[in-house]
Amino acid sequence: MRFTVLGRSGLRVSRVAFGTWQLGGEWGSFDTDAAVAAIRHARELGVNLFDTAQGYGFGASEQLLGQALRSELTSNRDDVVIATKGGINPGGERPRDARRDYLRSGVEQSLRALGIDHIDLYQVHWPDQDTPAEETAGALQELVDEGKIRHVGVSNYDAEQLAEFEHVRPVETLQPPYHLFRRGIEEGVLPYTIAHDVGVLVYSPLASGLLTGAFDENTTFADDDWRAGSDAFRGATLRQNLKVVARLTELAADRGMSISQLAIAWVLAQPGVHVAIVGARSRRNISDSLAAAEIELTATDLAEIERIVADAIPILGAAPEGVD
Repeated sequence: MRFTVLGRSGLRVSRVAFGTWQLGGEWGSFDTDAAVAAIRHARELGVNLFDTAQGYGFGASEQLLGQALRSELTSNRDDVVIATKGGINPGGERPRDARRDYLRSGVEQSLRALGIDHIDLYQVHWPDQDTPAEETAGALQELVDEGKIRHVGVSNYDAEQLAEFEHVRPVETLQPPYHLFRRGIEEGVLPYTIAHDVGVLVYSPLASGLLTGAFDENTTFADDDWRAGSDAFRGATLRQNLKVVARLTELAADRGMSISQLAIAWVLAQPGVHVAIVGARSRRNISDSLAAAEIELTATDLAEIERIVADAIPILGAAPEGVD
């Protein structure tokens, strides 16, 4: 496993992190035992960064992660980096809530759910336009001073929002969505993070499964899977992007890798990206994803990928209010 320093946070982390969004209920039902085995297998293979959130199943994902890593969190706490997120209330009257009291309450809930006495990296899950950045950043600095969290990051922020936050305290990390079908951060966000040494850990590098090669035009999703309500996974958009996926799959095969590995390796090859967060519900997918951290795409590979994805239709993803 390759490691990197996560920007100004100074955290030394694996370049592929294990994400647990898929273990919170928003992706349909799953086998809990298999999920626990997947988390433990990732750790056995060298992953030391695990990302979760209070909003994933209202703490269910955090509880599962804490259960899976209990032995190591008890005996080797400093060897594992736990990142979680707060500041949203899906389905509530205020889906985004980064007020001081709500964040403090969320941190306490996350600590209990995970069964730990401090959080290594705490991130504001989504920007809250109704709460001044000074209040949000100030509340998190207070929690750092109290020893409940070690480092502060944000998720889904744009460059202007990052700058507003930094008026109070440094943004140490950013967690944005980024994959071959969603590249909005390249224009303003990544230049900002590079200039300010912000650690970037991107989520959805596999485009919520689209870049695994497992979908076709007849793929459907359970009603409790957020993708069932997304235009990205049906109709003309899906059909066009599946054509792109097919061509990328051929390119990957010619290079001796899977399309998932190509997609993850591409993300990790982009300037300013430190970590790719990859989720799994079973251990059989872990080794394939982790191997992508070892792949070095050539300039020719990158140029061919750009040529292929020029025909893609950009897609969005889930948000606290639904599908954005």
